Order: sequence, then C-alpha cells, then structure tokens
Amino acid sequence: MQLRQRSSSSVPVFTQPLHPVLQRILAVRGVASDEQLQLPLAGLLPPATLKGLDDAVALLLMMRTKRVLIVADYDADGATSCALAMVGLRQLGFAHADYLVPNRFEFGYGLTPPIVELARAKNPDVLITVDNGIASHAGIALARQYGIEVVVTDHHLPAATLPAASAIVNPNQPGCGFASKALAGVGVVFYLLLGLRKALREGGEFSDTKPEPNLASLLDLVALGTVADVVPLDDNNRCLVKHGLALIRQRRCRPGITALLEVGGRDPARCVASDLGFAAGPRLNAAGRLDDMSLGIECLLTDDPLQAATMAQQLDALNRDRKLIEQEMQDSALQQLETLTLSDEEHASLCLYDSSWHQGVIGLLASRLKDRLHCPVLVFADAGVDADGEPLVKGSARSIAGIHMRDLLDSVATHNPGLLDKFGGHAMAAGLTLAKKHFDVFAAAIDAEVRRNVDPGVLQRETWHDGELPGECLTLPFAEQLRLLMPWGQQFPEPLFLGDFTIRNQRVLAERHLKLSVTTGAAVIDAIAFQQAPLLQADARRVRLLYKLDVNEYRGERAPQLVVEHLEYL
Repeated sequence: MQLRQRSSSSVPVFTQPLHPVLQRILAVRGVASDEQLQLPLAGLLPPATLKGLDDAVALLLMMRTKRVLIVADYDADGATSCALAMVGLRQLGFAHADYLVPNRFEFGYGLTPPIVELARAKNPDVLITVDNGIASHAGIALARQYGIEVVVTDHHLPAATLPAASAIVNPNQPGCGFASKALAGVGVVFYLLLGLRKALREGGEFSDTKPEPNLASLLDLVALGTVADVVPLDDNNRCLVKHGLALIRQRRCRPGITALLEVGGRDPARCVASDLGFAAGPRLNAAGRLDDMSLGIECLLTDDPLQAATMAQQLDALNRDRKLIEQEMQDSALQQLETLTLSDEEHASLCLYDSSWHQGVIGLLASRLKDRLHCPVLVFADAGVDADGEPLVKGSARSIAGIHMRDLLDSVATHNPGLLDKFGGHAMAAGLTLAKKHFDVFAAAIDAEVRRNVDPGVLQRETWHDGELPGECLTLPFAEQLRLLMPWGQQFPEPLFLGDFTIRNQRVLAERHLKLSVTTGAAVIDAIAFQQAPLLQADARRVRLLYKLDVNEYRGERAPQLVVEHLEYL
C-alpha cells in the first residue's frame, strides 16, 4: 500500500473562523469559499438544464386526474425514489398515484415485459420508472403498445440507443446539459418534482389560500437515497444531503427514517452521512435483498411513528439475517481465494461463483472483496433458466477508481457477441446476467479487457491521507466539528490522518475488534481497529496509525475515538 498525502495550492477564503486544519482539509477537496461551505439551496443547479424534464412535466400535468403508477427499483435508492415520488406527487395534486416494486427473485431488475403485464392489471394511464428504465427497451415498447405512457427517471448509463419512452429524464443521457452527472435516482425524482411545481406555479395553481408545497421538506428522503447509493458527492449532491441531514437532526423527517436510525443505534439528533450509509441504508436495503422492498417503501411512507418503528424492527431482523448470510458467503469466497493465485501477473480482476450463494447478497460480497483485493470483482449466483431452459447466473460487479465497470462490460459484450444476456450500471457498480455455461469464458474475457484498457498502475493500491493531526485536535469538540463540517462520502472522502502513537493498553472486543488506548504527546485517546482481533505484539509499544477521528458514544458518555484503518509497528 502506497500512502500519499493530499495537498492543495489554493488558499480558502472563509468569512467565518475555521481551525487551520479544517481549512486545509476543505481546500484539498476543492472547497474554498463560503458558498461551497454553506451549500445554500439557492445554489442548486437549475432544473431547466435537465434534458427531457419539460417533456415529462408537460405529460404528467395532463395526468393529474388519471392513474399514475410508479415502478421502483428494489434497493435503497429505488425505495427512497418511490417514496419521494409518492409523497411529492400527492402534494402536487396527483390524486391517483400508486407504486409497484419488482421482487428481484421473480422479475429481476427494471421495467421488464413481465412487470408491464403485472402493472397492466392496475390499469395505469402512465408509468413513471424511478432509478430504472433507461435500459428497459422491451418493457417500454410493450407498455406503449398497450397505450400506456412511460416517463423514465433514471441515472444509470444508457446503451447506444434509448428506449422509446414518452419522456426520459436522466442526466447521463446524450445531449443533457445538466452540470452534475452524479445525481442518484432519488435526486432525479426531486428535480422532476421541482419542475412540476414550477409549471403549476406559473399556471396559477397556488395562492394565499392554497400555498405551494415545500419540496425542501422532502430532502430527508433525497439524502438517504443519495448516500445509500454511494454516488459521488459533488457540490450539488452535497447540498441535497446537507439539507436533508438538517431535517433529520431537527426531527422534521419521515418517521421511517427516524425509526431506521434508532433501530440501528444512531441518534437522529446527531445524524451524519455515515449514519445513513451504515445504519439506515443497509436496513432498508435488506428488504430488497432478502424479501420484498415494499416493506421498506411502506416504512418510508407511513406518517405513524409506531407503524414506522414496527416496520423498522422487521427490517432490522432482515438485516441481521443478511449479515449471517453474508458472513457465510464471505467465508466460502475466502476458501475459493486460497485455491487461486492472485498475483498481479495472473489476475487483473476476479470472478467468483457458488451455487449456494444468495442472489440478493452478491453485491455486498463483491464490494468486500473489491476492498480487500483492490481490483474489479464480479460475484455470481444462480438465477434460474432462460426461455430455452438454459441455466443462468446473475452477477454483481464492483470496481475501483480508474476502472469504469459499465464501460468494461460494454467492451466485453462488443468483443464477445452473445456472451452477455444483459447488463447495466455505472462506473463503480453494475449488474449482469449470462448463461452459466459461459462463466469461465466471461471470466477470461473480463480479465483480458482490464489488461487491454487499464493502466497497470491503477491496480496498485494507493491510500490518500490528510497528514498528521496535532494533539490539540484530539478532543471531543474538534471531533464533533469534523463530523458535522460537511457531508462526507463518495469522492468527497472523510478526513483520514496519519500519526505515531504509544500504546498504553489493548484488549479484544466481541472476539473481532482490537480496542486500544494510545498517547501522543500529552494527549490520551481511545482507538478501535475493526476486524483486527489478534492482540498486537506485547513488545510493540509504538505504532503508526492511519485513522479517522470520530465520536464514540457509550452509556450516555461521548468521547473522541480513533477509528483505525491501518496500523504498523515502529
């Protein structure tokens, strides 16, 4: 692992006083002004630049009294997108809005022909896809054949041709001038609602006796979906997340979000982006991974805190089951790795399959292995048979910075016609389906594409850090300020520090985590290294730690704590 320190030549100019360390951290992430720091809602990118928005708005305004059916995806982004669309459309006067979310094990992803047949039973006048649809050519064609209009809202990368939808709103479609290509599906839906409200305002819909809805009050859903989908947190996404987090901390959010945080052991009043990513998001995702995402959507939709708490408990139970399944799959995968030679010379990627693996958890396993091996990882599970009775496998792919997974799959499909049954996704994550008999051929093909298209240096692990943190900053007030300073996340990383410490004592927690008490100068602070069960050598008193500064809360007491990413003896 190569350690590199972030640096910047820019000098930030803030009117409010900030500790020099905080100014340095912000500067290297491109934040150098009050507006970038404060992220006012007025600074959001204008909806008018989103291609297809006007067409979608015009069509939907004609459907306000008709039957609107939202077709959702079964992950956290899809669930929050669905809940946002349901609540927002109702606030804007759509009297007959309903939703349908496919079960991943029965119907797979997107607006497929079988989903259109299922949707048709509800007799909709228009379908709105959320977090899907850009690759649903056959399903959209069938819906239009039945006389059903289709509005696609999506953020995934399109293929060479677009489906014949009535309107498409996707910042990544060709010709779209929207400056941020990083919107999550839930962000696209929020912009659609902004466009609808603007058109209604200009049409004289609102008055003193009928005020326009405050769509900013729905940013809690946008924040959860954006963080859970791990999209890049550019300025626009950070603005959406920041204001959504403010609603959550003020307890002005959906009861379901509060319940998901509380069941995950997080205090909503102190919620930060990582709480959405590691507590609320996984519990919401558990419904789609193991059962039916309708439970997660209903948890987000209910206005009753007691109902929300009950559903959050059910989602928590599913998440515990998911953890057990994932651990078993991870153990199995590590056994497979022991039989492989994973040198740089032999493998530029990794494909694994096991007939016992759970289709709903393969994405998590791929992510864990990607982090462990620092290369593109694709994990496969059985996925039934095709129309000819041919066994299929479904894969979930995760990539590393510098290797665009969706483009990689597109290149494999181009060089190997007929190899992939279907695929889709974006830079860091994608999904695909292929015939089981083609697994070995595909594994060789994807590895060849990585070698052909990727600079070998990309496969060398680099870790960027923010330098040393002075002992004066190892305090609770500074740790609190650091947590709340910005929404940290994908491509806007939480600060990571490097420092030398002396160990005072150590112990193992839950047989898996190493708990330390360390000193540097006069500062004494606790540290924890997750998944680092063995005790350090008894004579190793000095260590170099790569760590994040966080706040630990235990039995009502709050204290600063180092969360160790890597340690080595000095």
